[in-house]
Amino acid sequence: MAHHKSAKKRIRQSEKQRVRNQASISKMKTLIKKVNATTEKATAEVPLKEAISFIDKSVSKGKLHKNTAARRKSALTRHYNSLKA
Repeated sequence: MAHHKSAKKRIRQSEKQRVRNQASISKMKTLIKKVNATTEKATAEVPLKEAISFIDKSVSKGKLHKNTAARRKSALTRHYNSLKA
């Protein structure tokens, strides 16, 4: 257990950040699942844009590494392109 005042504050801060990051990653996974669940190109367009936008925001906020984001966006785009019109 931390004894210094600053260490106790750091524990409180990191717990808040962990919860925030966890929620963000959970939302991203949900958006990705929505895109992957679609079977038609017309219905996949809106969830795809929403997911890619959220992934980009996560990178700019430092919650996700840029290469991880690029890999996930690429997988989503490949899925979208494989759908029939």
